[in-house]
Amino acid sequence: MAPLPRVDIDQPKYDQSTYVGRAKHFFLVTNPLNVLASNKKLEEARQIVLKYRAGKEVPECETIEDVWKAKYLYDSAFHPETGEKQIIIGRMSAQMPMNTLITGGMMAFYQSTRAVVFWQWFNQTFNAIVNYTNRSGASPVSKSQLLTSYCLATSGALATALSLNRAVKMMNPLVGRLVPLVAVAAGNCINIPCMRMQEIRNGIVLLDEKNTEMGVSRKAACLGISAVILSRISMAIPGMTMTPVLMNVLEKRGFLAKYPNWNAPIQTLFCGFVLIFATPMGCAFFKQRAAIKVASLETKVRENIQKKRPDLDTVWYNKGL
Repeated sequence: MAPLPRVDIDQPKYDQSTYVGRAKHFFLVTNPLNVLASNKKLEEARQIVLKYRAGKEVPECETIEDVWKAKYLYDSAFHPETGEKQIIIGRMSAQMPMNTLITGGMMAFYQSTRAVVFWQWFNQTFNAIVNYTNRSGASPVSKSQLLTSYCLATSGALATALSLNRAVKMMNPLVGRLVPLVAVAAGNCINIPCMRMQEIRNGIVLLDEKNTEMGVSRKAACLGISAVILSRISMAIPGMTMTPVLMNVLEKRGFLAKYPNWNAPIQTLFCGFVLIFATPMGCAFFKQRAAIKVASLETKVRENIQKKRPDLDTVWYNKGL
C-alpha cells in the first residue's frame, strides 16, 4: 500500500479564513452522531492521530480521508490543547441533542413559574459543564469558582426570566415566548466569564505561526471570551425566535387548542431541526484559532514578544468554544 500523503492535520481541513470554511469544519466537529462513538472507537481515532502526527505508518487508514475522519472524531471528544478526553455532555457534539431538550422545555413551559425555575436551572447546569469542558488551555478552575459561576448564572437567568414573564403578561403572546431567549443570553453573559475567570486574571497563551509559546495575555483572554459569548447567543437565536413565531401561528389558527398535547413535541422537534444548523453556524462566526496584532497587546507582553521575535507582528490563541 502506498504511503499516505503528509498534510498538517492540526490545521482544519477547510479554509478557516472564510465563514463557509469554518462552518464546514464545525459541522463535522459538532456532528451529534459523534456522541454515540464508543470509548474504543475514540481511542482508535486518538491513536491514528498520534501516529500520523509522529510521521509513522497508519495501517488502519487506506486514504487521507480516513485520517481526516479519525481527526474530526478525535476533535469532537478531546480538548484541542490539553488532549484530555472531555465529559460527554460537555462536548460540542452534544450541544445539539442537549440544547434540543433544554430549548424545547424552556419554550413549551415558559408560562409556569416552576417550569421556568427548573429549565433555567437545568440550562445553567449544562452551560457550566460545557464552559468548563471547553475552556481555553489547562486553566485550573477551583471548586469555589465553579460554584460561584454556577450560582451567579443560574440566579441571573432566573431573575431575568421571572421578572420579564411578569412584565409581559399583558402583552402579545409572541413577546412572552421570547423571554427564554433573553434569559439564556443573560445567563451566558454571566456564566462564561465566571467559569473562565482564571483566564481573565492570568491570561491565555499566545503562539507564533509554528505554535511556539510567545507569552500570555489577559487582553486576548477577554477578546476570546467575548467571542464565545456572542457565538453561544447566536446559536440560541434562530431556534428561540423562529419557534415562537411558528407556535404563535399555530395558536392563532387554533391548532394548539385542538391538539394541546402537541405543544411540547412540536417545539422540541423544531428546535432540534434548527439547532442541527445553528450550532455549527454559530461556532463559525469567529475563528477558534484567533489572531491578534502584537502592537495591540499589553505593553509588557508586547515588549517581551518584540525582544524574542522583533519580526513577529501577529500572534494566535485558542479562544475556546
